[in-house]
Amino acid sequence: MVAGARLAMALGFEVRGSDNPLYPPTSHMVSALGIPVAEGYAAANLDWQPDIVVVGNALSRGNPEVEAVLERRLLYVSLAEWLKTEVLRARRPVVISGTHGKTTTSALTAFLLDRAGLAPGFLVGGQLLDFNHSSRLGGEGGPFVIEGDEYDSAFFDKRAKFLHYLPETAVVTSIEFDHGDIYRDIEEIELAFQRMLRQIPSDGLLLVCADDARAVALRDHAFCGVETYGFDAKADWRCAVKVGRSGFQTLTVWHDGSTFGEFELPMPGHHNARNALAAIAVGARYGAATAAMQEALPTFRGIRRRMEVFCESDGITFVDDFAHHPTAIRETIAAARQRWPKARIVATFEPRTNTTRTARFQDELSEALKDADVVWIGPIARREQLSDGEVLDRDALAKALQSNDTEAHCADGTAEIVDGLASYLGSETIVVLMSNGAFGGIYEMVRERFRG
Repeated sequence: MVAGARLAMALGFEVRGSDNPLYPPTSHMVSALGIPVAEGYAAANLDWQPDIVVVGNALSRGNPEVEAVLERRLLYVSLAEWLKTEVLRARRPVVISGTHGKTTTSALTAFLLDRAGLAPGFLVGGQLLDFNHSSRLGGEGGPFVIEGDEYDSAFFDKRAKFLHYLPETAVVTSIEFDHGDIYRDIEEIELAFQRMLRQIPSDGLLLVCADDARAVALRDHAFCGVETYGFDAKADWRCAVKVGRSGFQTLTVWHDGSTFGEFELPMPGHHNARNALAAIAVGARYGAATAAMQEALPTFRGIRRRMEVFCESDGITFVDDFAHHPTAIRETIAAARQRWPKARIVATFEPRTNTTRTARFQDELSEALKDADVVWIGPIARREQLSDGEVLDRDALAKALQSNDTEAHCADGTAEIVDGLASYLGSETIVVLMSNGAFGGIYEMVRERFRG
């Protein structure tokens, strides 16, 4: 929504907003826009009589501002629909989709296209350290990189957002079950991706991760050219990784069996190597010179809340990461192990999403967390909304981890976690805080407690 507001400003709209109290980095991004934002929702927020109301997908019936929109017969749309009409139709959309890696791959793709002189537009669901804002309009007729979310568009439009995005090129990083509040099963998710492919023109491109069987299976549903990328020996775009200093990586890239080049990636983790490979493949498709991408990639600064070191204190390094799905959690822990191979890895996880709060990923979470040395499991967000039979069993999760020789603790509050982390002072320890939300204010508590 913040990124959409900036695009609306660039198009000449007067923009105002409403939201609940915000937390970083979103609060910082909103502040940087300099637009009036009402804290809380009220019918009076619409008294300025906007021409169009863009309704975020977190809102539903009963919200006082939503009710006012309907009662006053105001023109309203989802953000995805607004983007389709006002931004994407006049540009060449590059839609980065998949269960994992969308934000990082989108950021890398926009960065490489930009540094290669192609001046792309973009909209990314995170705070980009290489740009002043998370979106940019770009010129009509030029490439526009957009993070293609499979989550629903609005309370009145339950279609996946990416069904509005008119892809000329679509990247699919992976397909796994997620968003249990929207999709019944993995087959429904696969169907959403299949429907997205029907929008790609015949001269467009579907780029799928060769290492993910469900992503590869999409090629049978495409009406355009298809290429694969990944570590698989048969991939059209293939890479091999050599781990260097600080866990960072050198990628050797092949395209159609021929050497394409070597690239220095200042990010740890095999998942990030794949993300970068997809970005390189898209860059090549849109005319980015290989040498320009090779020069640019080592300078990529990343994204807030993606393996972001945000505090250091007497041997402890605190890392913030957005991981909230078992696969992302596993890859984040592996990346931390790669970057800091001699350190103790402490994984701190908040069960916050509508899927991880439930027992749906009970077994998968124990597998994802077991490679940490120590695990802290935080309070379950919005616990009161779940019955005892459907909620994640944190005690069982901790016992499963302990049976695998992983020290594990359940905490009923973030202060308890912070107190526990203090015991690691003076030792080489990496604390990875994983949540897709504010984690009960733990980040501010860590800064206050441990920043000397």
